[in-house]
Amino acid sequence: MNETVFTNATLVLPDEVRQGSIVIRDGLIAEIGEAGATGIDMGGDIIAPGLIELHTDNLERHIQPRPGVDWPHSAAIAAHDAELAACGITTVFDALRVGSIITSNSYAKYARGLADEILAARPHLRISHRIHLRAEICSETLIEELAEFGDADRIGIVSLMDHTPGQRQFRDLSKLAQYVKGKRGMSDAEFADHVAGLTELRDRFGKEHEAATVRAATAWGAVLASHDDTTAEHVQTSAGYGIRLAEFPTTIEAATACHAHGIATIMGAPNLIRGGSHSGNVAASDLADGGLLDIVSSDYVPASLLTSAFMLGDRWNDLARGFATVTANPARSAGLTDRGQIAPGLRADLIRVARVEGTPFMRETWVAGKRVA
Repeated sequence: MNETVFTNATLVLPDEVRQGSIVIRDGLIAEIGEAGATGIDMGGDIIAPGLIELHTDNLERHIQPRPGVDWPHSAAIAAHDAELAACGITTVFDALRVGSIITSNSYAKYARGLADEILAARPHLRISHRIHLRAEICSETLIEELAEFGDADRIGIVSLMDHTPGQRQFRDLSKLAQYVKGKRGMSDAEFADHVAGLTELRDRFGKEHEAATVRAATAWGAVLASHDDTTAEHVQTSAGYGIRLAEFPTTIEAATACHAHGIATIMGAPNLIRGGSHSGNVAASDLADGGLLDIVSSDYVPASLLTSAFMLGDRWNDLARGFATVTANPARSAGLTDRGQIAPGLRADLIRVARVEGTPFMRETWVAGKRVA
């Protein structure tokens, strides 16, 4: 029997925050006790569940640290994993795009190969990695790329990504132009061709690609998510597909409709921290104030997940509720029943945090009772 006791800790429990101790036995939370127990003194620091990230593009940043630079993938995966562990993330769904545009070489195929590399690296990684497939509706090869995956890949989430210009995330084409030109160095003429090409692909393949994605997610038992719902009609369509997770709804109208249909909403921590969306869409804080924010994703800044938990805890005057948006709520939405809370019988995925003048500082991270950062 392998047993560890943390004492003199500020515990973030499902419905309250209080002083206490935790007994970890064989990688699981065995007991929650009073503060006076004998064990490793946490000095009053916060002990919370490990953070759960459902949608991150962070691995892409490690694979391509500069435009045109393709970093060795095994090294990139290891660096990505270490960064997440240091930020308190103990479970991640790595987002990989499926659906490429071969004729113009705009988006090269990569998901199957990178998924294989992640799967091969799993025994050596610090935290729990799962796969999130981002199904690009505006593409040429989505159906054949979906066919390369199966039950053995343990796909956790599949999201319907419709990036048709002029709707959803980029209803404002000027915002899309700013984003794409800045990221890919396009000229005005190249941007016009980009818009026309994506629109043509949506017209040609949209319905077929949506249906194929829904079938694949259902066959794998994966959670099906929508992306950038903007109108009540979008949400109605999502509900018809059986979607129960809405990534980054762009309007209060869409978020309200999601809740009416029992669909959990996920918003970006950078949106919350910056005070608004870089695309000009609804602010995450507005959804939080309206009771319409369920889950937070770090999206492209891993450290933002922990900061957002405290920001929401302060905003709601309820730290347990703030942490639930990055722990219990994403666990429940992703079908993970063995983690996301400090409770007996669950995995000892835990983080230790000190808060100094309002700023959280990560101290330690444990995965299944083992210290990984």
